Amino acid sequence: MSEEARPGSSRAPDYGALTRTVRELIEVMRAAGLQRLEVSHGDLRIVLESAALSAAATLLPPAAVSPGRTAEQHTAALEQLETITAPMVGTFYAAPRPGAEPFVRVGDRVEPGQVVAIIEAMKVMNEIVAERAGTIVEILVENGQPVEYGQPLMRLRPD
Repeated sequence: MSEEARPGSSRAPDYGALTRTVRELIEVMRAAGLQRLEVSHGDLRIVLESAALSAAATLLPPAAVSPGRTAEQHTAALEQLETITAPMVGTFYAAPRPGAEPFVRVGDRVEPGQVVAIIEAMKVMNEIVAERAGTIVEILVENGQPVEYGQPLMRLRPD
């Protein structure tokens, strides 16, 4: 544990690192279909709990997440998916303009080079494109949500 994170240290904790850790844990929860996740490390204890599965998770095709799967089966299913990640820091937009239909929805088939979202960075709209053909199985961020470099945006089942 770094000196910054030690209890009793005179330095302030690294809240950026903690925020990234919590986001990663939320992604683990979503990917595994968990309702509750508890992690402890030293004096730090993080408990994440979901009252109900998110709308994106409930729209997954049955093969992606199903209740009696083992962790190994679920991990194998996730390994078959490709994650579309944010290539920059900015604001995620699912549609070309407010009120317009989204570029893609869960279950949509996409082709290589097809625009799946936009990230606004420094007032410039940057198109996010699918790198391969496949089906969108999960959208991990909400419209208008700030995103970080490398943050997972969508999961794609390649053809």
